[in-house]
Amino acid sequence: MFNPFKDGGKEAATHLVWKSGERKKLFEGPIFDVSSVERTSTDGRVSSFIEVEAPTWVTVIPWFRNEEGVPMFVMVEQYRHGSNTVTREFPAGVVEYGEDPGQAGLREMGEECGISGKRVTKLGDVSPNSAFMNNRAHFYLVEDVEHTRQQELDENEQLEVVSVPVSTVVQKMGTGIYDNGIMMIALGFFMRHAAQHPELLQQRERN
Repeated sequence: MFNPFKDGGKEAATHLVWKSGERKKLFEGPIFDVSSVERTSTDGRVSSFIEVEAPTWVTVIPWFRNEEGVPMFVMVEQYRHGSNTVTREFPAGVVEYGEDPGQAGLREMGEECGISGKRVTKLGDVSPNSAFMNNRAHFYLVEDVEHTRQQELDENEQLEVVSVPVSTVVQKMGTGIYDNGIMMIALGFFMRHAAQHPELLQQRERN
């Protein structure tokens, strides 16, 4: 009998894995490709599915305390063509072929914000949309960032760098200017890490 409340256990159900067959490239573009993949289920069904082949993504969360001891994030504001809106996000970008995701994140942070940090922590990586995308998105926390260089923006990049209290971002993420879903994932990773390192959320009293 179907039971929606059964114990999920620790491992995914292996009988749900479809076997991949013929793959056909349908579209090749500047930021992603689209393929059709034939797959067969374990109970014998055969169908074709769309798969978006995108590069690996990386997002960096730059953290510091201001002069009043308030935990702050460095973020960027930029126009997003997909949503036709200006968004406020953590620095992010594409990992180049053969590049380490962590190094790619530091590169993007330096190019976009002109900053560097003293401690880098890998927070995790996920599939940004496993329904049809085959790439991974990596997330890093960089602590005690400071301004060390000038921006080096790409030809079509136009952005503003701002510092925002961590508490404000936690309160507003997912609304208004903070509506990029990947940034919500990044904040989720940060909050899980902050549960073990509460000082990342706490204001330090001035002496």
